[in-house]
Formats: sequence, structure tokens, C-alpha cells
Amino acid sequence: MEHLELFFKSIFIDNMVFATFLGMCSYLAVSKKVSTAVGLGAAVIFVLAITVPLNWLLDQYILQPGALSWLGEDYVSYDLSFLSFIMFIATIATMVQLVEIIVEKFSPSLYNSLGIFLPLIAVNCAILGGSLFMQSREIETLGLALNYGIGSGIGWFLAILAIAAIREKIRYSNVPPALRGLGITFIITGLMAIGFMSFGGMLTGGDEEAKPENTSAAIETIKEDIEKVEEKLISNIEQKQDTNE
Repeated sequence: MEHLELFFKSIFIDNMVFATFLGMCSYLAVSKKVSTAVGLGAAVIFVLAITVPLNWLLDQYILQPGALSWLGEDYVSYDLSFLSFIMFIATIATMVQLVEIIVEKFSPSLYNSLGIFLPLIAVNCAILGGSLFMQSREIETLGLALNYGIGSGIGWFLAILAIAAIREKIRYSNVPPALRGLGITFIITGLMAIGFMSFGGMLTGGDEEAKPENTSAAIETIKEDIEKVEEKLISNIEQKQDTNE
């Protein structure tokens, strides 16, 4: 259940584009055609699926305070967390270089259509954001880190695929001259972000079920407090009557 919840949350609720607006440069520039958007989206999924678990291992066994304890007691006090950005970016750059080689080898047409934006995945803030969010949210296991990486990549893929399909359609629409190009694209992106906000209620069912129990417990506590106050008042009244007599 935890894996399923994290998977859907990373796709719909914490979507890299619509929730945090990361990776907007390539999202806007490479979303003119669906075929190009699919290629870049697949590359982002691959890079996130590899880099997030690798960076989780780096964070757990090298970067965190005391993570080097597996080397011996002399290394327990070491704290290499200040190297997080450098290590994460190095891992991402290595994986992006691998993706670039594979795409150029097996799909030269896609490689030419993506152009400069394929190597720019290395500095795509959505890729680095996946690893940093993994670190800040303290994801506990390697499996959850892999799940989060794949889910975040799929979320970014759906975002760029949706905007590419819409931009292909509105090319033949009567858009006002002042809004043609990026203007209408920004408006559509904002509307899609508002739509994705509605997914925030997907994972709140458990909280609603727990409310009646918490409410009944609170009512019982209030009743007990009222009974104690009544007992004190009655005892005080009796003591005053005894003194008057």
C-alpha cells in the first residue's frame, strides 16, 4: 500500500511540472510535437529511475552524518552532506551521457529533433529535484526510492505529452494574435495545474475514516473533565454547608 500510495502521489499530486513547476524550460521548448515529447519524456523517466535510487544509496552510505560507519568506528563522526549537490549532479550527468549515447545510436532522427535539450537533461531541475525531494522526504528504502523516481518521471512524461498534444491541436485553432505561441501555452499549463490540484483528495480517505474515532475520544475526555469539575463543586458546597452548621 505504501508503494502504491507513493507511486500515485508522485505522478498526480506532487507532479514535477504542475505542483512544483520544475523542468519548465524543456517542457515548453520540446512540446511542439508529440513524437518529440514522447522521446524526451521517456529519457526523463529512464534518468529519474536510475539516478534517484543511486543517489539514495549515496545519501544513505556516504553523505549522511554517520553514514560512513560501515568503514569503521573512526568514520562515524564524518559528515559529508555538504557534497550532496556535487555527487547528485555527477550521477545525473553520467546517466544523461549514457542516454545520449543510446538515443544517438538507435534513433538518430529523435536525437536530431531533441537537439540541445537532450544533454540539457543533466541540468534539468526536475531531475535534480527528484533526488533532492527523495533526500528531504527521508524515503526509507531503496525500493521506495526507485518507485518515487519512476513515478516522478511518469508524471513529467504525462505533463509534456499532454501539452504537446494540446499544442498540436491549437495550431489550427483561432487563437488571438497576442496569445499565440508561449502565451496560450502558459495559460493552458496554469489551467492543467489547477486540474491536477484536484487529485490532492485522492489519498485523504484514511484521514476521514479516522475522524469519528478521534471525535468520540475527545467527547469522552470532555465528559470525564466535566464530571471531575462537578464532583469538586459538590464537595466544595458540602464543605461550606458543614462550616455554616
